[in-house]
Formats: sequence, structure tokens, C-alpha cells
Amino acid sequence: MATTTQTQRTKREFGDLLVEKNIISPDQLLAALEIISREPHDKRRKLPQVLVDDLRGDRDKIYDEIADYYAFRKLPIKEEDLDDESLAFVRKHLNGMPPTVRTMALEYRVLPFMMDPDRPERLLVVTPDPTRKEVYAIARSLPFQKFEICYVKLKQWEDLWQRVNVTRSGYAEFETDIHDIEQELQEDSEMYEQELEEEINRSGLVDLIENVFIDAVRVGASDIHVIPRGEKRTEFYFRIDGKLTLWYANTDSRAEAVAAVVKDRAMNLDRFERTSAQDGFAQFTIDRKTIRFRVSVIPTVGKELKSKYESIVIRVLQEPTFSTRLEDVGFDPYSLTEFRKAISKPYGMIIVTGPTGSGKSTTLFSALRTIIDPTVNVITVEDPVEFFIEGARQVKLNPKLDFDGAMRAILRHDPDIVMVGEIRDRQTAEIAIKLANTGHLTLSTLHTNDAASAVSRLYKMGVEPFLIAYSINIIMAQRLVRKLCDRCKSPVEQPEVEALLKLGMKKEDIATAKMCRPVGCISCIRGFKGRTAIYEALPFTKTIRKMILQAGDIIDDEALRQEAIRRGMQTLRMSGLQLVKNGITTLEEIASVTLEDEE
Repeated sequence: MATTTQTQRTKREFGDLLVEKNIISPDQLLAALEIISREPHDKRRKLPQVLVDDLRGDRDKIYDEIADYYAFRKLPIKEEDLDDESLAFVRKHLNGMPPTVRTMALEYRVLPFMMDPDRPERLLVVTPDPTRKEVYAIARSLPFQKFEICYVKLKQWEDLWQRVNVTRSGYAEFETDIHDIEQELQEDSEMYEQELEEEINRSGLVDLIENVFIDAVRVGASDIHVIPRGEKRTEFYFRIDGKLTLWYANTDSRAEAVAAVVKDRAMNLDRFERTSAQDGFAQFTIDRKTIRFRVSVIPTVGKELKSKYESIVIRVLQEPTFSTRLEDVGFDPYSLTEFRKAISKPYGMIIVTGPTGSGKSTTLFSALRTIIDPTVNVITVEDPVEFFIEGARQVKLNPKLDFDGAMRAILRHDPDIVMVGEIRDRQTAEIAIKLANTGHLTLSTLHTNDAASAVSRLYKMGVEPFLIAYSINIIMAQRLVRKLCDRCKSPVEQPEVEALLKLGMKKEDIATAKMCRPVGCISCIRGFKGRTAIYEALPFTKTIRKMILQAGDIIDDEALRQEAIRRGMQTLRMSGLQLVKNGITTLEEIASVTLEDEE
């Protein structure tokens, strides 16, 4: 939605520039924007096209201004430039294109013109409309590593085409020829879809895809990746315990057929659309449980130009078996005590930080299920809603309901507890803090490396220090680490003392540690099975609040961290080393998720 708004803003700014230079009138601009707003989103034309095609704007003046606005090089083509050698160059590289690309080049008026005199390794590509995205796709297909898109007037391009196209009498015949080619392509496309359907019916692909969904749920995968590797090779990867693992490679069917079957299993996906990104969802009953899936599809490029590959990633939204006991989530004693104290307060903010996939939502959902009861009104604002929470009213954002609108509505909806999916900017932060300061318990997430840096992150967003100091109850940082398989893990006889000391483990802890290493068996993935969390709890004590208020222009993250450690906080690495000491995970796992934070 932000991209759409930005595009509309750019259109308006460019239109205002045209009005300012008397190239179009204000009425023409308003009429053009109105026409564009009525067009279907996937077929919406650009402002210059509407001005020229529908409102009789001066094409050369408008597109000259486009070239200046977007800093395209203008390349006037003179009669003396069109000698036999130059025309032969254009003809050679035009005819060297694959037929489908050459058809696109002529349809969108794109021609390889000459090598740049100033930089001989760079090809100059000419077109009367350099803003079309197809122009770049065509230019990339030419056998040159470097190229530059140049603007030429429409008449100059047509003159160049007529000189190059010596086998036809004029441009009108070219347009007729393009129409014929388009009809042939349409017929080929219909035949192709028919062949694809026949292949799907005889290949057993439907059973294969459904088994992939079932296997992913049963092994506890968080994501399914469907990746085309060639015309007849599609690889299926499962993300298990945070790591991608090749699960199956299909070599019996075309990649397009596999993608078509996956899209058929989901809602809101167009099976016949292969050139744009799509998002959909699916829902199946597996082992007597309803499992939801979020499906993302993006077009990708393969070696075979005739193939239209698509990468598909499916998020498995399996309802976690949350316990109402926070003790079962994985907190260390200090973090558990402080977190329980923070969520028991009637108002204030609870912020959980960490990168994508670090289990932040799991922690918040566990907190909600701990404090939720019929006497409180709990509302969540999410995009998307991944899990259903019994007893909460969950709001999903959509094109007609943005974050601001949802939050304004929530304030009038008499909430006691509000969960905001993520604090992304100053506006989100200020609304969340306003809720916390007006008698609501507010839970949210933030992307920072550790707990202390969340304070400076909010400050850099523009939130006033006194609001940060008095609105937050606690900030929790967390990571997920893989657990060693209990069935096959093996004790470490001689631990790497230097590495352990370097990472912060004390000598006395090393002496009593029961460290283990991965082995691998039939019930695990390379010696690991399942994940657990490591936590870093920063409760807002009177001292912490005072330090933030007196910080001035710069928040001292390190000072906040040291004060929290003095009061009992374990850093992420300290929490992780306890797991290493107890033989729950490995030193390498902890180093991989905390190295960046602690150095």
C-alpha cells in the first residue's frame, strides 16, 4: 500500500511540473488522474500515456519532460547517423533476439542503436518511452553486460525503424504484423495451457503437492519452499528449526505444472498469471487439525526463455500448543519474574525485540493467554493474522483499513489490552505509547539487536525521552536456537576452553558443564530437534527511567545495559551459555545468534 501511495504522489508531482511549465492544463491533469483511478489496478496506465492517448497532450513535450525528470539521456538521431553500417548494427542485434523478445522490442518500440562513443563497452538502447518496465527486460536480454536506456522522439524512432525494416514498406505494416504475431502468441498460449492441464492430470502432481503439505505439518516445518531449478526439475525445501533442508526433488513434471498445482490449492491466486507477484492462503485439515498456510508467489528467471518460472514460499501457520504457563515458554528465572511482573500491571508497554523468525509473536501470544480472561477486552491489530486467540478480538489490516484507521477505531472500542503487531515508524510508536499512557496494557514487537538498543531506536524514531521512560514496563530481547536431539546427543569430553572463555563463560562453569555435541539419528535433523529461546529482560526500574530522562541528545545503550546487568539481567549470550553448559544446545549455535550483538 505504501508503494501505491508513493506512485500516486510521484504522478501528482510530475503532473504539477507539467502544469507549471504550461505543457498541460490543470483540468487535463485532474482528468488524467480521474481516468487512472477508474482503471483496474493490474491494467492501470501511466500518467503520460493517458495525457497523450486520451487527452491529446503534446507527446514530444511531455516525454521530453519525462526524460529530464528521470535523468534519461536524450539521443537525437540525425539523418547522417543512419548510414549502412549503423543500420546493419541495429538489424544484426534485433534479429539476434529470441522471437518472443524481438516481438516485445517492436511492440514497446525498443531498438539497440549503437555503442557509446565515450564508453565503448556500453550499448545505447533507444525508445520513445523509457519509463516502461518492459524496456529494461528487453535491454537485459541483449548480449551486453552494460547498457543505457536513451530517449528519442517518436518520429525519430519510427524513421529509424523504417530504415532498418527494409523488407516492409512502412510502419503501418509493422503494426499489422505485430497484431498477427499477438494472435499467434495467444493461440500458442491457449495450446500451452491445454498441454499443461493434460500433464497435470496424468502425472499425479496433485497427490504429490498434497503430500508435501502433510509432510511439512508432521515434521514441524515453518515454511515450504518450492524452487524451479530447470524445465523439469522442481525442488521442495522445508525450513525445520530455522534451517532449510531439501525434502524432495521432482523431475517428472515441468516446473510450470508444479507451480500451477500449488496455486490451485490456494485462494486468491491466479493460476494463469505468471508475470507478477501474488499472495494467497490455503486451509486444510491434517491429522484432524485445521492448518492454515500463507502462500507467496514471485516470478523468477531461468535459463530457458520460453519457460515462465515462479518461486513459491508457503508459511505453515500451525496453531502452536501454547501453554498458559509462562514457565513452559523457556524463560530463565530472572526474565520470567520480571516479565510476569510487567504483564500483570494494568497499563504500560511490553516490547519484545529480535529479528524476523526469532519467536517474538510466540512470546506475546503466550503472555496474552496468561492474562486474558472474560473481564478484560483484548484487541489485536495484525497484518496478517497468523493465529487465532480465543477470547481476543483480532483486527486484520487491509487496503480499506490501514493502521491509523484501525488504531483510531480501537481507541473508541473500550480496550483493556491491545497488541500491535509491530512498531515500524514514529507514527506507530506514538499511537502505541498513547495507548500505554492512557490506561491500557500494550504489547508490541520491534526489530533491534538487543533490549537496550530498543530505547535508542524509539528515540531515533522521534519519540520523546519522557514518553519512553514512563510508558514502557519492560523490553525483552530474544532469539531462537536449535536444541540437541535428546536421543542421540553425545557428551563433549574435552571442551574448547579458550572459545568458551572468549564467549564469556566462567572457568568454574566450564569445570561443571555438561556440554554435548550433535550426532544425528532417525528422529532428528543432523543431531538437532526442536528449538528453544534465549532471553534478555530489561525491566524499567526507577534508575533506568531516570537515566533515559537525563540522556540528553544521545541514549547510552551500554550504560542502560550495564545497569540492567547489575540488577540481575542476563544478556542473550549469557542466557545462551547456560543452555550450552546444560547440554541443551551447542557453542556454535549460541555464537551464530549472539556474535553480532555482543561484540
